[in-house]
Amino acid sequence: MAFDMLEAMTLIARDKNIDLDTVVETLETALMTAAKKKYPLAENLSFKFDRKANELYMIATKKVVETVTDPTVEIQVADAKAIDKAAVVGDEIDIYMDYEAEFGRNAIASAKQILIQKVRDAEHQRIYEEFIGKVGTLISGVVQHFDKGTVMVNLGRGEGKLPVKEQIPREKFRQGDRIRAYIMDVQLDARGPQIILSRVSNEFLRALFAMEVPEIYEKIIEIRAIAREPGERAKIAVYSSDDRIDPVGACVGIKGVRVQSIVRELNNERIDIVPYSSNPEVFVTRALAPAKVVHIDMSTGEQKMTVVVEDEKLSLAIGRAGQNARLASKLTGWKVNIMSETDYNDARRRDAELLMPVGQLEGVGEKLRDRLIEADIPSVQTLAQTSIEDLLKIEGIGQKTAEALVERAKEMAAQLEVEYEKKRKAEAASEKKEADPDKALTASDVFVDDKDYVTEEDDVPTVSAPRLDDVLEDGSVSPRKKTKKM
Repeated sequence: MAFDMLEAMTLIARDKNIDLDTVVETLETALMTAAKKKYPLAENLSFKFDRKANELYMIATKKVVETVTDPTVEIQVADAKAIDKAAVVGDEIDIYMDYEAEFGRNAIASAKQILIQKVRDAEHQRIYEEFIGKVGTLISGVVQHFDKGTVMVNLGRGEGKLPVKEQIPREKFRQGDRIRAYIMDVQLDARGPQIILSRVSNEFLRALFAMEVPEIYEKIIEIRAIAREPGERAKIAVYSSDDRIDPVGACVGIKGVRVQSIVRELNNERIDIVPYSSNPEVFVTRALAPAKVVHIDMSTGEQKMTVVVEDEKLSLAIGRAGQNARLASKLTGWKVNIMSETDYNDARRRDAELLMPVGQLEGVGEKLRDRLIEADIPSVQTLAQTSIEDLLKIEGIGQKTAEALVERAKEMAAQLEVEYEKKRKAEAASEKKEADPDKALTASDVFVDDKDYVTEEDDVPTVSAPRLDDVLEDGSVSPRKKTKKM
């Protein structure tokens, strides 16, 4: 029986991959819990597994007395001498008991359940301690089964979870597939350790490059930034302090063998590798390649850039559904607004024509004008976009004055916008008329009330070509009188 018990505990330890000492301690604790249920006041009971004798003992420590008043903790001297001839009154003596006979079948079954639970808890703790140290690393496993979209992965000594949100879109798995994933987190709860895996994390991509590119693993090349839309496209910025090493070429590999291996792992996700630069303009230019950047306007305070590209390269720079621009913005950390050369020049021309010096705003005298210009607020448009808090920092401007200035600036800026649009439409209409004076203008060229023109047949409103004397100074057309059939 003793051999069977030792063998059983050894098998448990081997199967659960935990220490034999832990199993022995767990068994002793379980039996002690069962003993407490039968003898709640007994503090003199203990259990000990003797490995040499391969025997588990239940021990009751009792005090030797002349007259026994409590048999659970005391023993008469005559009975004590039968166990140990040297026993005298006042000594404590260990009495070995038959725990099976003492507790009965129910108590032993209870102890067995406690043992199973304790061993399971010990196993969970061991798995947690093993994998908590692997958080942030790459791991390989086998797809075991599926639970409401979550892929359960057999990791050997533990089971990982790959939630739906951590899976690459449109990626399919079958039972038995071997996959790689990144260990995001390990949590210990009542169900055991929860090992959370990810294949969409930027760090997963970083770990794949470290595995495929020895220079990255050895920290000769450093991945400075990653921007990724899983399953679609990714951009990484690489840097090497050693001028003799081409970081992009090392990551791509001979004939692209290194990067292609990663692309296949990521379900054919496209990967752009760009050299990192500490110069924001250079970095953004490289991030938007192969589109050629013509000009960049930077706003350092807002971390914003307006990037101008060649007209024919605009769609290439923006990318499908804005993907290229979006990834470039994430990679560089700058808000990137991409414009074509034509649109940029038109916007510059428009801004120049709309610009009104701040000194021309009603209520702004010479002193206030000079203070505003000194605070880098040279125009009405700039003043309209300035916050009240920033205006209050200027000497001599109080709360009411600041509010009034901003309100007047906004009204004036809006008025200038309206006037500019009217002027632009008038010029467009005039240019069209000069280009083809004999062609009738359409309803989009002139703004005419329907009642001003009536046909002789069905009174349906039409627009006829205006005479030269009908065109007003602002480019609009003077309505003619109605004509009716006699």
